[in-house]
Amino acid sequence: MSNKVKDFLKKKNINISGKTYFVDAMGGMAQGLFASLLVGTILSTLSKYIGMIDGAFFERFAHFLSRAGAMSSSIAGAAIGVGIAAALNAPMLVMACAAAVGYFANAYPGQPYAAGPLGVFIAVIFAVEFGKAVSKETKVDILVTPLVTLGTGYLIAYLTCPVIAVAMDRLGAFINMATTLHPFVMGIIIAVVVGIILTLPISSAAICASIGIAGIAGGAALAGCCAQMVGFAVASFRENKWSGVVSQGIGTSMLQMPNIVRHPLIWIPPTLASAITGPLATVVFKLECSKVSAGMGTCGMVGPIGCISDMSASGTLNAGAWIGMLVVCILAPAVLSLIFSEIMRKIGLIKFGDMKLG
Repeated sequence: MSNKVKDFLKKKNINISGKTYFVDAMGGMAQGLFASLLVGTILSTLSKYIGMIDGAFFERFAHFLSRAGAMSSSIAGAAIGVGIAAALNAPMLVMACAAAVGYFANAYPGQPYAAGPLGVFIAVIFAVEFGKAVSKETKVDILVTPLVTLGTGYLIAYLTCPVIAVAMDRLGAFINMATTLHPFVMGIIIAVVVGIILTLPISSAAICASIGIAGIAGGAALAGCCAQMVGFAVASFRENKWSGVVSQGIGTSMLQMPNIVRHPLIWIPPTLASAITGPLATVVFKLECSKVSAGMGTCGMVGPIGCISDMSASGTLNAGAWIGMLVVCILAPAVLSLIFSEIMRKIGLIKFGDMKLG
């Protein structure tokens, strides 16, 4: 790459790197998902329970929450587009166009398949970077920038989204079917892999949403995510106290990534816990969860709330399911991670301060 091109890219704040697209952009993608689809799911779930309360006020309030939840979920593509554009430091006009590209790519090519978050991710990245390249380069920027940004995004969506939609549908169907046929083995694999992805600086929620994970496969993903968050919160309690419990158990285990880089062995306790809680979710309690909620764990308690919503919709929500959620999402990962971490501390594999948050 010539110095002239490098200088131009630097001037336009275009940084072509893995971190930019697979860490920063995916982080923005997760923010967009949370602000739309996740919140919409929470509001829709709350509306069902509030609607059970007698009284005209509660009935109207439940209807309002239901409408708000549905509308929030419907603009997920646009929200993801804005989140990615913000992460890529896009100018305001480019960011506005990214919302339109995201909305289009999320639903394209249409029933029975849609590209979803992954389609948005690819289309918006191209749209934003090309939009940034031409932004304020002409005297008719108000026309050129939207045309280039929207044109690029729509073209990329047209070329990639149909393939992505079918591929993600087939992958999700395979994972869901394989978990139904082999719940024990797949419970371990899904819980460990999705749990690790949750702690890495990429979006497990976006990945789960993209492949359409559902049923007990989603339950295994939920178990793995909860094991990482609750596991790190409990295992690091002596270093981080209650603030660490809140920031990791209800926030994100991603906070431990700097410590994992320095001391990789601290990742073993919650990962072993997820390998145990995964089969508990699929074989013993048969927990069900789908898409974004499955990849959120206990972050804002979105995972358990989504699990309640999905099992309620399928008619499988009973006393055993409630007990299973308590065991799989909180008790088992807390106890198992504490046991494993204490054993490793005793033999010197984990030292005090290894999990201290900065």
